[in-house]
Amino acid sequence: MAALFGARVRRLRLAAGLTQAELGDRTHVVSTRITQIERASGAKPTLELARALDVALGADDLLVELWPYVYRETFPDWSRKFMEYSERAMAIRQYAAHVVPGLLQTEAYARAVLSVGRTLGSKEQLEERVAARMGRQGRLGAADRPELWVVLDEAVLRRPVGGPEVMREQLERLLDGVAERHVTVQVLPFNQGEHDVMGGSLTVLTMPDDSEAAYTEGAHFGQLVEDPHEVRSFALTYDRLRAAALPPLMSLDMIRSVMEDSHRGAKVPSRSERRRLAQEQLQQSGGGRLRGGGRQVPRRGPRP
Repeated sequence: MAALFGARVRRLRLAAGLTQAELGDRTHVVSTRITQIERASGAKPTLELARALDVALGADDLLVELWPYVYRETFPDWSRKFMEYSERAMAIRQYAAHVVPGLLQTEAYARAVLSVGRTLGSKEQLEERVAARMGRQGRLGAADRPELWVVLDEAVLRRPVGGPEVMREQLERLLDGVAERHVTVQVLPFNQGEHDVMGGSLTVLTMPDDSEAAYTEGAHFGQLVEDPHEVRSFALTYDRLRAAALPPLMSLDMIRSVMEDSHRGAKVPSRSERRRLAQEQLQQSGGGRLRGGGRQVPRRGPRP
């Protein structure tokens, strides 16, 4: 894809009667950078540069539309197909063991996370990945936005990725995100003990045709699972994690407490206490009863 991108840039440049130096001037890069792009050598173009080339060459968004495919080549093979599936999924259910999922990350948090990857080759590659991750978040505001349900291990809240200020901003982002009706966040507290996905993360995707796929990921590897029987098993595992986690309202309280650094050492209530307290919260906010995992089921009022 990098070679295809470079060939398109060269063809458009020649059609416009520009030298590499002239195109570099118009896009604020040196001529050797244009040479690297056309020959598919060196660092891959950033999204910002792809946009600048598109404007300078009058490409009518052709280069911008090609760029995501070039960008994916910077990732290991095992993650590319998962990314493609995620872009089409109508429902995304995630358990995150170590870091906030990419769809809910701030830019500073994403940069801190991506800067420690073993597959990272350069600063330019880091910026490509950060830009692409931020770009993918746009789908949460699109008309075909997916239903996003995230279970965060308590460790995700406690680990100060990027330092205290970056982490505080990230926790605020989580609180802002759940204000959207299509986003639900729960926290799995430490006192729940062992479970089936310790040491890794799990995502279950529901596609437009109602088929499902699962994705498991460790520190340096990932696996996309498409066999229906295996996917059902992973979906059941996810449902068990969701049921063991704090209900959504109490999860938000815990996120706020961690953000204010006042939750440290506090006792996490038992499951029965959590259910009772969550029921009280729901009644105070307008009534309703709880279904497994803490999801509110509205009361049915009399028909008019």
